[in-house]
Amino acid sequence: MMTDHREFRAALGRFATGVTIVTTLDEAGRPVGLTANSFNSVSLDPPMVLWSLARASRNLMAFERASHYAVNVLASDQRALSDRFARPAQDRFADVDWRPGLGGVPLLSGVTAVFQCSHDAQVEGGDHIVFLGAVEAFEAREREPLLYHGGRYATPRYAPARP
Repeated sequence: MMTDHREFRAALGRFATGVTIVTTLDEAGRPVGLTANSFNSVSLDPPMVLWSLARASRNLMAFERASHYAVNVLASDQRALSDRFARPAQDRFADVDWRPGLGGVPLLSGVTAVFQCSHDAQVEGGDHIVFLGAVEAFEAREREPLLYHGGRYATPRYAPARP
């Protein structure tokens, strides 16, 4: 049985991921958001995505009760936004440019893509809850993505296109 969590985490860090901010509204209609890199596609037909949240997160209840949420895929120049939503703060949305999407959820400006989802299912996964979202709308822009690899931010270095 594996017991070294640091080594396991370091091995997982060898897989480069995109950086997202997942947003919703709490029961009082206030915006809630957090940085997550546990985002992935699930299905093309019907379009579905997944992401996960630690059971210990203070935001868990808001996402468990939400009818909708948005996965905002950050662009390479949005590192400060990622840091802001990764740390505890009184109002993470203060002075952040966003507009309401489906169900009123915050859609952040300047992102490279956003997926507006209805809450389809959630699955227990160890110390996390995995959220499955049915994609109801999406937008994408040609912007370089913000990546996370080896415990730090990165940007892609694209290989030349094939002839």
